[in-house]
Amino acid sequence: PAWLRRLCGQLLSERLMRPSGVQAVVRGIMEGTGAGGSGAEAAAVDWRKCDMVAKILASCPQQCLSLEDYYRLVCPQILDLLHIQDKLTARQFQRVATTTLLTMAKEHPQLAEKHLLQPLLAPLLRCSET
Repeated sequence: PAWLRRLCGQLLSERLMRPSGVQAVVRGIMEGTGAGGSGAEAAAVDWRKCDMVAKILASCPQQCLSLEDYYRLVCPQILDLLHIQDKLTARQFQRVATTTLLTMAKEHPQLAEKHLLQPLLAPLLRCSET
């Protein structure tokens, strides 16, 4: 029903914008991925899930006051996905992070540059300036 979809969307949006919310949502959706099925089949399911999660992360929720606020809150958390230590989890989280980054850069290049690309490339830029 429509009311349930709205409520789930609202709860998901609220969680995403909290500290560590992106990681919690990604963990919740990706849990159990990679187990069972043939290798190629499991890999395809894994990629589809990663793409789905990236689309969710790249979409500004209706409850958010502005797109700028959403990017300000969520983008640092997306970059944090690149630093997960557990190897199995890291692979999935890195897929989600890179796909989200690409999607955000296509949809809102200025905001993605400000909140994703500049922080990501800051160490490299500092090295090249000295």
